[in-house]
Amino acid sequence: MAEFASSPAASPRRPGTRPARRPAGPVARTARSVGRLLPTPLGTPFTFGYATVLAVTSYVAGHADPALVRALHQASSTDVAHLVRYPVAVLFASALWIVGGILSPYAAGFLLVLTALERRIGGARAAGVFLLGHVVATLATEVPVGLAVWAGHLPGSSLHRFDYGISFGVAASVGSLAGLLSPWLRWPLLALVGSVLAEDLILLDDPMTNWGHLLALALGVATWPLVRRAARARGDLRTGRDLADPPTATARGAGADSPAAS
Repeated sequence: MAEFASSPAASPRRPGTRPARRPAGPVARTARSVGRLLPTPLGTPFTFGYATVLAVTSYVAGHADPALVRALHQASSTDVAHLVRYPVAVLFASALWIVGGILSPYAAGFLLVLTALERRIGGARAAGVFLLGHVVATLATEVPVGLAVWAGHLPGSSLHRFDYGISFGVAASVGSLAGLLSPWLRWPLLALVGSVLAEDLILLDDPMTNWGHLLALALGVATWPLVRRAARARGDLRTGRDLADPPTATARGAGADSPAAS
């Protein structure tokens, strides 16, 4: 009987081995990178859950009776009168609304910045940064109003001015995220956001709120030592890649001590 040599292609795979994966094409890589810019339930649960709540409240604000929406905004306002009586409740409620609705620049900033920040330092720390900016900047802008009314420099109606939204938290998150980026992204981002906020202040449309935005941005910058330590612990301190690139094993080993991450 004739014997036939077995073909190498027909040889069985060794036990426990897996076939090599084909490298992803440019379209797949682009889709994956774009996908990482947006929140997901498992990857960024805090940002995803918060964004869902904001989408619901924005829908209500855009479709409910205007008188009802105004009443809800008034009840959620962190004005001096409410802060004196219900500080915790209004600080929480005021962060459930987006000024300008879902199409506001702050809505886009929230999604992109909070997603990137949470991917680097985790949901609890990202929430802490947001809360720091929201609470501290709110108190820093409303307490002077109360003192000015008490001293007779402002009318009593100033105690009931509308003050709600996520902008302070977003500004703090931008400042914090900048510290985790490479210098060629960090400084242009801070310059761009800082110049926009400073221009708003110069226009004197709402000087107290505009000061609050700059203060919140500075608070975010002040968190750099803490967020960098958290990012190193997670192995995700960036050293030159953009926001969408996933961390690699090489970057995890070198990112903590790289000069570009300082």
